[in-house]
Amino acid sequence: MKPTKAITHSASRPRAKPARRADGERTRLSTDAWIDAALDTIAEQGVAAVAVEPLARALGVTKGSFYWHFVSRDALIEAALKRWEGEDAEGLMREVDRLADPRDRLLDLFRRISGEMRSHVIYSALLGALDHPAVKPVMQRLSQRRIQYLAVAFRAIGLDRRAALNRARLSYSAYVGFLQLILQLKLQRIERADFDAYVEHVSATLIPPLHT
Repeated sequence: MKPTKAITHSASRPRAKPARRADGERTRLSTDAWIDAALDTIAEQGVAAVAVEPLARALGVTKGSFYWHFVSRDALIEAALKRWEGEDAEGLMREVDRLADPRDRLLDLFRRISGEMRSHVIYSALLGALDHPAVKPVMQRLSQRRIQYLAVAFRAIGLDRRAALNRARLSYSAYVGFLQLILQLKLQRIERADFDAYVEHVSATLIPPLHT
């Protein structure tokens, strides 16, 4: 939805630099550093590009550092997906749930999601890797959780069960479809002002007034 600078530039964040001992030798990277690098690679090049040797070169360490933390490439991918999924569930929803008014929660959710560009790029990359055995279950759980969260929010506004679920599916379909247009089909990106207007239009269209 609402674009950040990452919507027109790289969505990756700076990779962690290995620490150095006093003698100049690099110390072993942390597990989190490898996971960060894997998520950056997924965002930039997709799941298939995650490989031990290129990651080690990019991080400036040997493969031995990798095998200190992970038994295989697939184990790294699974850890990266677990981190990404957990951040979505525990971070974003926790922030949104602080708002008491259900309509405000939905509006805040729409606006927050529009600013999480790195997460969008990873999501789009994972949509293109559903044949990987670790990816599809994560995407199914994440999508189902998001739809259920939206349905509960729409119910709290006053929609009946069926209408709330339908509105949740429609909202989520709009989100996924927009990502495919921009990130997968590479259609022309929307200027910031136009995109802000788009987000407000989507919010006004999908979020009904609070029923009392």
